[in-house]
Amino acid sequence: MNDPLIAADRLSVYAGDTHILDRVSLAVHPREIVTLIGPNGSGKTTLLKAILGLVPAKGEVKRRPGLKIGYVPQQFDRDTSLPITVAGFLALFAPAKAADTALARVGISQAKNRQLGALSGGELARMLLARAIAGRPDLLVLDEPMAGVDVTGEAALYHLIAEIRDEIGCGVLLVSHDLHVVMAQADRVVCLNRHICCEGDAHAVVRDPAFLQLFGARAASELALYAHHHDHAHPPSGEAGPAPNG
Repeated sequence: MNDPLIAADRLSVYAGDTHILDRVSLAVHPREIVTLIGPNGSGKTTLLKAILGLVPAKGEVKRRPGLKIGYVPQQFDRDTSLPITVAGFLALFAPAKAADTALARVGISQAKNRQLGALSGGELARMLLARAIAGRPDLLVLDEPMAGVDVTGEAALYHLIAEIRDEIGCGVLLVSHDLHVVMAQADRVVCLNRHICCEGDAHAVVRDPAFLQLFGARAASELALYAHHHDHAHPPSGEAGPAPNG
């Protein structure tokens, strides 16, 4: 595998005497989708912020020289009374042509001249993704980017993220609360509970005792069933799927 885009080595974050993160080591490689899962309060958002240098941490983070990062935070507080259009907002971060291309890629070109405060939850999620990809980053860091998006919209957006990864060749570090998406999109799953409990491909992680302890056997069985259906719906490259009826 290529050298990592970014690598954290024994990151620890404290709140007083309490460990929020305890010696976490994690790397993301080009074209890899790494999904962080874990219970509430397990340190997922803190880990992303520590990797990005947004919170103080002990340990080391190494970045590939010249690394470009696109970031979608967990929370984006917008003032609905602020008179700014989508185009005006994106102009703060990217040239107009790049912003237009990004809006088209995420499927909301029609929202370009609308007020930011008038966007639906799904439109806002796509706009923030457009902001993140406008500079064609080497690494996308996405902290639960589907807030306010319905279930159908979530599936479409995660599929879009995978497509963007393929198109621009970036790595993706993603926090998700939707375990089913882990089975569908992640190349590697990292289960976090202040430290890394287990990691690997999704099939291995859902069988790991640490996963079972955190999420329970029911979640593991549901995910295994989901993976079974997903594998049949998406046969390996070069293999034909089921013949259509008729």
